[in-house]
Parts: sequence; structure tokens; C-alpha cells
Amino acid sequence: MFVHGDIMRPDQLQAVMKEGYDGCVHLAALKAAGQSMLKPETYSEANIAGTINILNQAAASGITRLIFSSSAAVYGSPQYLPIDEDHPKDPENFYGFTKLEIERLLAWYDRLKGMRYAAIRYFNAAGYDVRGRIKGLELNPENLLPIVMETAAGIRPKLSIFGDDYPTRDGSCIRDYVHVSDLAEAHVSAFEYLLQHDQSITVNLGSQTGVSVLEMVERARAITGRPVFAEITGRRSGDPSELVASSAKAKELLGWVPKYSDVDTLVSSTWKMYEKFVNRS
Repeated sequence: MFVHGDIMRPDQLQAVMKEGYDGCVHLAALKAAGQSMLKPETYSEANIAGTINILNQAAASGITRLIFSSSAAVYGSPQYLPIDEDHPKDPENFYGFTKLEIERLLAWYDRLKGMRYAAIRYFNAAGYDVRGRIKGLELNPENLLPIVMETAAGIRPKLSIFGDDYPTRDGSCIRDYVHVSDLAEAHVSAFEYLLQHDQSITVNLGSQTGVSVLEMVERARAITGRPVFAEITGRRSGDPSELVASSAKAKELLGWVPKYSDVDTLVSSTWKMYEKFVNRS
């Protein structure tokens, strides 16, 4: 199995894949929803064109199994909650559009090339490896939890909360966070599924529990014992008010149940990586 985590040129892909692999895990993408609204050309090239390069070389190399890191951003604002895989797809940001276009490409390569795939729609990936094996920090983070941790550690002076007037319980956006260790288990299960069944699948991965931005900040303050300075700013374009998953299909097909996606584990596993920077600030 070839795990692809970087944008690679077709000649680089060819050199790697000709060694012989029976599957590809495609994780590479630009993923900041707000940034995608400002730089659609960059997201088109990296996400859509980059995936076309991967699919073409995978097909040329005889690879017939592919795991794709998709996103709940394909759904847009929910018409009902929790969101299942049959929910209408109407992305509100260009990032979500690129993911949905890639899923459509995958369906055509399945039909025309026999390339079976698992499109795994992450909700909000967060946390750090619960066994502490991954130690590098995210550079220039765009997602909430690492920004909260940088603020708690004193790496940045404050964080911005984009809107407090959404129709939610505290006015801030609500998201469904899923721990990266739970995601990793699901990828292995999905690959095993593709090896055992001659059919593609699309599944949601989420905790099925919504956490607001303000709630995440408050839990971070409590767990870290540090002040987390926050300011309320205007809404960002392309931010739905609430996204919560139904992961029933992943449980049915893959036997997947999240083990580490509660808020306290998400915060504490991330803080273990950031707390060493407190005295440097």
C-alpha cells in the first residue's frame, strides 16, 4: 500500500508506484475553508488537478484500491441533523467543492477503470496520536484546536472566534470533532473492506456529537489551566452554523466506533504536544 501525503508530480508518482503496490491512501490536499474562498485557483490545482495525476498514475500502475480523504464540507449547511451520506451535497466553500468533484472523479474511475475506492468524509479531524508517537506541530494552523493550543501556550496572543450570532446554543459554530487515532483505525478498516468486497463505499466519520467553538475554548482553559484569550470577530464566508455526523454506515460496514473523540481526549492529547512551549513564551 502506498501512502501519499504530499503533492507529487506525475513522474514522481510513476517512480514510486512502479515498485508495486496494491493500494493508495490519498490524504494530500489544501484544506482551509476560508482560504479556499480567496484562492480558488490554488485549491483547484492542488486538490483537483493533483488528484487527477494520482488517479491516472494509479490506473497506469494497476492499482485498483484507493482510500480517499474526503470531507463533511461536501454537504454545506445541513437540511437535517445528524447528517448521513444521503444528505444533499451543496458545498458552501470552494474547499468542499473540490472534495465533491474528486468524489465524482472517483465514481467515474470506478466505472471505467475498475478502481474501487473508499471516500471517507471526515467531519472535523482533531487531536494527537493517543500513544504519543507523532510529535511534530502543525505549521500555520487554520483549524480551531491547534490555534487554541497555540494561544494557551503563548505562541500567539489570542485567537479569533468568527461570529457569535449563529442560530446555535451559544451563538458560535458547532462542529463534530473526530480524533485522528479514530480516523486512522477507520482507514485500516476501509482498506480491509475494499480487499474483501468488490465495491466502493462512501462513509461519514464523526463522533455524532456537536461541540461549539466557545465550548471547545472553555474546555481548553479548564484542561490546560491556562488563559486562552479570544476575541469575537465577523463571520467567515462559507461557514455553516452546525455540522454533526451520522456515522451509522461506518459502524455497519466497517465496525467502526470512535473511542477517543470526546472533547477531553481531543484537548488533552493535543495539549501534551504544546505544553512544552509554555516556558518559552
